[in-house]
Amino acid sequence: MIDTVGLECSSYAPLPAKFEAGTPNVAGVIGLGAALGWIEGIGRATIAAHEKALVEYAVQRLSALEGVSVVGAPAERAGVVSFVMDGVHPHDIGTILDEYGIAIRGGHHCAQPLMARLGVVATARASFGAYSTSEEVDALVDGLHAVRRVFPL
Repeated sequence: MIDTVGLECSSYAPLPAKFEAGTPNVAGVIGLGAALGWIEGIGRATIAAHEKALVEYAVQRLSALEGVSVVGAPAERAGVVSFVMDGVHPHDIGTILDEYGIAIRGGHHCAQPLMARLGVVATARASFGAYSTSEEVDALVDGLHAVRRVFPL
């Protein structure tokens, strides 16, 4: 990235070289190749179908819980489900679920204008991927029962 370096002044290489300092992320490239191989081995269509079924199952299970509301009803969902629980801040949901080994995201998800439009301060968000299982959805629901024991309706 440097053309010349002196005690009183330095000059930079021309674009784009002046922004290319450091060692390339060789390990990251190798890891990306392995991840792409894994995805292609399963098949993108298979992964998409699995995630779709899992998200539908999660929406069904979460919607059946008293005091839990799934946020949004898009025609097609990605592998995430956002929800709120009456009387419980999403950070509290996340903290309690963590005690059961269940990881979710709680917060405004860098979407504060959307949260304001929805009339909520934050949401809890569960994410699902090719590696996720219906048993993990069941564990999430069981964990939410534990949250409700701490924060009864």
